[in-house]
Parts: sequence; C-alpha cells; structure tokens
Amino acid sequence: MSAVAAEVPRLLVVDDEEGIRATLEVLFRRAGYEVVLAADGDQAAAAIRDAEPFDLVVTDLAMPGMDGIEVLRRAKERSPETQVLVITAHATVEKAIAAMRLGAYDFVQKPYSTEELKVLAEKALEKRRLLRENLQLRARVAGRHTFGEIVGRSERMAEVIALCRRAARIPTNVLVTGESGTGKELVARAIHHEGPRADKPFVVVDCGAIPETLIESELFGHVKGAFTGAVSAQPGLFRSADGGTVFLDEVAELPVALQVKLLRVLQERVVKPVGGVDELPVDVRVIAATNRDLEAEVRAGRFREDLFYRLNVLRIELPPLRERVADIEPLARHFLRKYAEQLGRTVRGFAPAALQALLNHEYPGNVRELANAVERAVALTDGDVVEASAVRLGRPAGSLSGEPPLPARTPGQSLDEYLDAMERRALLQAIGEVGSRHRDLARHLGITERSLRYRLGKHRLAGLDSPAEEAPKNGAGG
Repeated sequence: MSAVAAEVPRLLVVDDEEGIRATLEVLFRRAGYEVVLAADGDQAAAAIRDAEPFDLVVTDLAMPGMDGIEVLRRAKERSPETQVLVITAHATVEKAIAAMRLGAYDFVQKPYSTEELKVLAEKALEKRRLLRENLQLRARVAGRHTFGEIVGRSERMAEVIALCRRAARIPTNVLVTGESGTGKELVARAIHHEGPRADKPFVVVDCGAIPETLIESELFGHVKGAFTGAVSAQPGLFRSADGGTVFLDEVAELPVALQVKLLRVLQERVVKPVGGVDELPVDVRVIAATNRDLEAEVRAGRFREDLFYRLNVLRIELPPLRERVADIEPLARHFLRKYAEQLGRTVRGFAPAALQALLNHEYPGNVRELANAVERAVALTDGDVVEASAVRLGRPAGSLSGEPPLPARTPGQSLDEYLDAMERRALLQAIGEVGSRHRDLARHLGITERSLRYRLGKHRLAGLDSPAEEAPKNGAGG
C-alpha cells in the first residue's frame, strides 16, 4: 500500500451477498486491513455506532432494508473523515449524485475488478490521511484552541484534559459545567478544534445575551417577511454552523418554549426557520455549558428533563481554581507570557512576593479573575519583573466610588433600602474582581446580561461598560 498511516486501516464491508463479502474479506485482509463484515444495512449501522470509527467503508447500494446511501450517511455522521466506496449493479445518475453529495469517495459500478477496487481503497485512505494531517496542522496553527491552552498540572485538571481528548474523538453532545470563569468556552473550542470537525465552523451562542424576542430567529433563522424588519431571509446560527459545532453558552437561560424546539433539532437534525413551512436538514455537534445546577433547574421546572438528558451525554465538570491551587502558578506564568506579548512589554517573571500574593488569593472569579489580575500587573510593570505592588486582587467594595464598606443594617433602614445597598456593594465588588465588561460581570454574578443592565442602571453604574464591548458579534457572543 501507499504511505498510509502506520496503524492497520479498519475497513467495514457491507453486502447482502455472502460470496461477495467473503471475496472482499480475503482481498483486503491480504492487503493488510482489519476487516469487519456486515450482511445488511442494519448490521452496518450497529457496527458504525458501537465500534471505533472506521477508516474506510465499502458498501453495496441495493440491500433489503437500509440501503447503501443510508449506510454512507451513518458513517459520515459518526466520523466525517471516514471514506466510503458505494458499489452497485444498477447505477443511476440520481443515486451517484446523492452519494457524492453525502461525501462518498467514489461510486463503483459492477462488474469491477478486485485490483481496481483495491487501488480505489488505497486512494481513499490517502485522502483520509491528508485530511487528518490538515486538521492537525490547523490545530497547531490555531494553538490557542487546542488542549495545550488548557493549562494545569493538578490531578483534577489532568482528568479533565483526558476526558476532553476522549470527547474530541466521538460525535456525542457534551455538557460542560462549572462556576463562572473556569474556562468552559476554552474547553469547548479545544474539543472542536481537536476533532474531525475542526475545519468547519465553531459558532458561539450566548443564550443569556440574545433578547427573548429574537433568540428563535437567531438560532434557527427566518424567512423574508416573517416579522417586521425581516427584509431578507437569514439562515440562523445552527445552519451557519452546518458541519461544525454550536456552543450553547449559558444554556440554562433558554426560555422553555425554545427548549422544546432545540430538543427537536437534536433529535431530528432539522431546523424550521421562523415563518417557514419546511424543515431543513442540519448537521451540527452541540456543546452546551452552564454555571447552574441543571438537575435543580429540572426539578424546579425551569429546564426540560428530556433536553437535559440529550445534552448530558458526556459531562465535563470544571473545578474552581480554589480547588486546584497547584495550577495557579503555571496559569499565572502562562498569562504573563500572553499579555507581555500582547502589550509589548519585556516582563519575564514575578517577584517572590508578587507570586505569593497570587497564590494566597481564593479567586471567586476563578481563572478569569487570575487572568485579569495578571493583565493589570503586566500593564503596570515597566521593568522585567512584576512586583507585589502591581498585583491587585479583590478590590474592596466601593473602591470605584470612594464609598466605605457597608455596615450592618441601621435602625430605621427598611429591608428594601438595605438590600439595595447590598446589591450595589455586590456589583462594585464584582467589578473589582473581573472588570466592567458586561458579559464577564453577568457570568461572574450568575445572572443574565439583561438583568445586569437593569441593576447597573438602577444603581447609576450603567456607564461602566463601553458600547463596543456591549454589542454582540453576529448575535453569537464572543
């Protein structure tokens, strides 16, 4: 064979004629393949579902029950890199076009020579090898989206990274949970860019940032004239991500009515645009994330149980930074290198007292708070070393306005007045910990951006965020 991977290529042969299966098994075993046989489409579908992804599938077209086109579809859904040769004695232009559109490597008409089939198989494997090399190259170029960006030497994070690597290899839905600032989007991007969909879109949907009146249209698209202002048809974020991954950040923020429609998308792999009549096919992998306890949301009736089980196929729980203290120093050094390069500084390290200050903090804002602290420290440092004076963590409440810390409730102060003061204090403290960007603040406080804007306005803090940061990018968050 040509220079295919050193591993033994795995081949699935699907044909309802026993003699053909036996002939192809001998042919390919002699050529060095590991061969699995299936007598019909149902057996093939079970093998595709239950085994590791095949490198190559050779399938007959006309079989009782599930035909070769459906076998092709199942193989590509399981692993887009799998190459498929479709064989038939009754070729039609329509069938050939259908097979090629679904990603078949070639359409072979009987009678064929075994040598011809073996050459085609080698070429198909060569294409698969090139695809894998291309994906690996893309991953290296976009290193910030690979597991190398998930910094940590603690045992907890080693387990998380191992689970992420496994998730990248399989096409199931993933639920990423953890407190705000633990790196859920980073994990989702790494899973996408290390997997077979890496050359396809990765679309982020911040479910808490899109107004309820627009979220269905943003997700599933709309037809022209579907509502006031719909001057042209839009495909929606799911169809824009076709072939790739949709990351549903803060999925617990989805209204219950939208949860029903999302469930249908996951079950049937179709979307129905707002105002449309037809359902349109869509092929996406869904990674969802939340900082809430979804089981508790289900018990409270705020999140559908059936949708929870659809999303919770493979679960990755990110521990808070205070539970993996061993990761603080490598993370701090990673962020120092990153921000020194971005800010054009010559900073190369931390003074012992500065590093100790970072190690002593509990980080209610998790990794995001540490990153912000290091960025500020680098920005304030003119020399080669970050001194302790540049490390500012957990600014006290009121530091932005000069207010002293809130005392206990005073006699005559109403409960509403006291709670308002506490809310203002919490907002100011959060701003001190994670900065004034609305998206970061909302995540840190565990509320939606809509709720945050209302509270900031109530306490006359609405001007803290810049309009440029507030505007969503393509309705999908950053």
